[in-house]
Amino acid sequence: MSNERPIEVQLWRGAIIPALSVAVLGNIIAFVLRGTPGFVAGIFSLVIVVIFFAVHLAIAKIADRLDPTMVMVLAMGSYIVKVTFMGLFLVVTMKFTEPKFLDRPTFAVMAIAITSAWLAGEIRAFLKLKLVLKTTKE
Repeated sequence: MSNERPIEVQLWRGAIIPALSVAVLGNIIAFVLRGTPGFVAGIFSLVIVVIFFAVHLAIAKIADRLDPTMVMVLAMGSYIVKVTFMGLFLVVTMKFTEPKFLDRPTFAVMAIAITSAWLAGEIRAFLKLKLVLKTTKE
């Protein structure tokens, strides 16, 4: 990866490529094993995971030049909001969709697999970065 790109772009590319690869392969398998409900579950899980982690990278971009205390407040606040919205989305999805439309076990397995791929890709991309950390002399 080129170091001329912003760090967030490098992390995004490092994460989205493995996540999409797992999602495509998983959706094919889900469709073969569970039919259309499995495919729909795979798409739903991909959307949820991408939104969850895209917000994280967007906040990292916003917090680039903020005070570390504000970064922590922003990170914790965004985490609380993301988890709350994810919980509400899951409750609404499970309550108002029929199992014949969205296969719940496939949704769970796909969400875990895509999340694992995203995190592995993001960690790999982060380790490839050549970051210079500023330290203060005391």
